[in-house]
Amino acid sequence: MALRNIRELGDDVLRKTSREVKEMTPKIQELIEDMFDTMYEADGVGLAAPQVGILKRIVVIDVDDEHPLVMINPEILERKGSQTGYEGCLSVPGKSGIVTRPNYVKARALDENMKTFIVEGEELLARAICHEVDHLDGKMYVDFVEGDLVSTVSGEDEE
Repeated sequence: MALRNIRELGDDVLRKTSREVKEMTPKIQELIEDMFDTMYEADGVGLAAPQVGILKRIVVIDVDDEHPLVMINPEILERKGSQTGYEGCLSVPGKSGIVTRPNYVKARALDENMKTFIVEGEELLARAICHEVDHLDGKMYVDFVEGDLVSTVSGEDEE
């Protein structure tokens, strides 16, 4: 396992659409492990493969340090309600902004065994799923910020 460099706003890879993962390979498994290591090292709660320069539809999320989530080829099926709050991103270090997201999402994805599963999330998990799936489509939270970005003191809010 290794730490990977997190690409930052302005890097072209962050604005490209990621490709579907067709099969699990040792290289993809290593990428997933590296993504978790990189995310934890950076004190994030989510990381998408494009953030480490890989245009594959893979995200890792861990909002509670107990239930790490790997989502391969994720697709949001349902969105309900709304929540508005500060959001940050490991690819936009030291900044956050107010973003409105659904308060509930239901998504379908493949796990690391390429088995389909459904995940439902509220509040922070819903925000993280939306944030990371956006990365796979070349979108970043700064595209949705209401008002200006502000400086953050710590990386606690960063996804």
